[in-house]
Parts: sequence; C-alpha cells; structure tokens
Amino acid sequence: MIGSDTINSMRLHIVRIPARATHSHGIGDVSAVNSVILELTTAGGITGWGEASPWPAFSGTVEANAAALHVHLRPMLIGADPLRIEQIMARADATVVGCTEAKAALETALLDIAGKMAGLPIAELVGGRCRDTIPLSFSVANPDFEADLETVAALWADGVRLFKMKTGFADHRFDLTRLEKLRGLYGEAIDLRIDYNQGMKPYEAVRRVRDLEVFRPTFIEQPVPRADLAAMAEIARVLDTPLLADESVFNAREALIGAQMRIADLFSLKIMKSGGIRRALEVAAVARAAGIGVYGGCMFETGVAHLAGTHLMAAVPDLTLGCEFYMSTYYLQEDVLTEAFPVREGTVVVPTGPGLGGEPDPDRLGRWTVERLG
Repeated sequence: MIGSDTINSMRLHIVRIPARATHSHGIGDVSAVNSVILELTTAGGITGWGEASPWPAFSGTVEANAAALHVHLRPMLIGADPLRIEQIMARADATVVGCTEAKAALETALLDIAGKMAGLPIAELVGGRCRDTIPLSFSVANPDFEADLETVAALWADGVRLFKMKTGFADHRFDLTRLEKLRGLYGEAIDLRIDYNQGMKPYEAVRRVRDLEVFRPTFIEQPVPRADLAAMAEIARVLDTPLLADESVFNAREALIGAQMRIADLFSLKIMKSGGIRRALEVAAVARAAGIGVYGGCMFETGVAHLAGTHLMAAVPDLTLGCEFYMSTYYLQEDVLTEAFPVREGTVVVPTGPGLGGEPDPDRLGRWTVERLG
C-alpha cells in the first residue's frame, strides 16, 4: 500500500573523480568532482539515490554537506515515510541552515523512491514533462586553449552547438582572442555564451563586457560578485546582450529581489543552489511572473545529479536556453552511472524510467569512493 513503507537505512558515499582537464573560472580552478552520493533504502527494499555537489568557492563544502546528512538529518529520516517529501524537507530546513546541496540530495533520493513506487519518472511527479530532449551546452574553460579547441571540435562532431566561454580567470585580451577564434571557426552556427563567475570588479565590468558584445553572445553570465546587485542591475540596463544571474540568485526570495531590482534578464536554475527540484521550480515561477528567462545550470556533478537536473529542466515550461549537463559525458574520467547519462546528437534525452531513470554502478561507485558513512 502506498504510504506504508518507511526509510530504514541511509549511506553516504563521498566520491572524488578526476576530470579530463582543469577548468578555470573567475573564482577558481576545478580539476575533479567532489560530491556526496546519498543512498536511502526503505524497509520494502526500494532504494533512492541523490547527490550533493558543492563547490567551496561557490556555495559550500563536501564536509559540511556530508555532516548535515550524516549527523543532523539522519535521525529524522530513519523510520520516516518517504512519500511525505514536503514534510521531510520542511523539517530538514528547520534542522540545518544552508547546506542546500545536502537538501537537494535528500529531495532527489525521496523523489527517486516515490517515482519507483508509482512507476513514474520524477519529471511527472513535479508537474509533468514539457520536452523530451534539451540542447546541451559545454563550458570552454581549459586554460590551455589549444586543447580546448580540440575538445570543441570533437563535441561539434557529436552535434553540440552551445558553448559557454568561461572568462575572467586570465587577462581581458585572452578572453577576446578565444571568442574571436571560435566565432571565426564556426561562424553563426555556434551559439556562444560568456560566463565570468563573478570574476570582475564592478568598476571595470561595463567597459569589458561591452568589448565582448561584438561577438554576439547569447548571454553574459554573472560578471561581478554575488552581492553586487546594484552593479548587476546597472550592467543589465546598459548592455544590449542579455545578462544572466547565477550566483546572485539561489532561491525564490533572491529571485524576487532580483526581479524587483531587474538585476538580470535571465536566471540560471540549479538544484544545488536552491535545495532541490521543487525549490528550483519556485525560482522558475518567480522568473516567469517577472518576464525573466531561465537556463539549466549545474555544479560539478556526476550523472546522478545530472539526472535530477534533467527532470527539473524537463518540467520547466519556458526553458529555452538549454542545459549544461556535460560533466558525466565530456568532463569526468569516468561517471558512476550503470548506463551512460543520455546524451545524443548534442541533446540531453529526458529519462522515461521510474524515478531518476538511472542509478550508480556498484563497482564504479566503489572505485571513486574515498569515504563511506552509515
């Protein structure tokens, strides 16, 4: 009977998976994925999976999110009805402040269990899918640009047409040179985006981003630090290119403030920032009400979190800018999923199986696990 099962075990797999190349950003370099894979099992034998993927320079640490789950949230989960998702998430918010990645992992695992119980994909549980495929974006972020050009060519052959240039980690000339090269090689067929990851000072931002508009980017993302909302609003006002807010908008409250101040034309949705799929849908709803577009972002994730993000993006009716779930296919040395994360012809294919529609392979998970809790 639905609702009669309870959670009876919880395990955390803390993983570290090397990347194929270093990716540089305005606030730091990344050479590996460090995350917490959450495994919840019910008394009836149903297992749900989730992932917490923080980045210390962006939102938090693996250690803090692992402790939030293992020390603080475990006592309230054991014996709980996994279908009471909203009740459990409210208790999680009351128990631990912040740690949105841990809460995203928890909600994902609960939705995975619920989907398996109901025989439905997560997208159908959170409003229903609006699309079956999502265009895939790759981040051009290798400080060795010649190596990046080879990667772009390989992805181009795979059908990828969206490329986001990470800027602000080197000098301005380097950014201009790379953009000029890509536009010259691929012309108007390439959809170029630009992301500073907070890498500029407010006083220099307008002059520099205006230099980039000649390359006709689809958007320019988060040029200044998260808290500089007035600067974001002024940059959005003076640019012809749409401005996208990422680090400045984590949750629905920040989305509301951002909409009121008109800090951007677009918001990046991420389950790790918002604390789960349904909280990210709240951000999307605020954006929709304000006439602000949305984009499918991610952190440094394995295929587990990518699957969760895919279900979110599938359920957003007005997603028009694609998603960046490229890590498991094109960035990690090896993913943890049993079956490859579904990327075909430059698009992410929304899973149709129950729950997440995929799960970790025990051998792969074991190979990259550096610590287990529970």
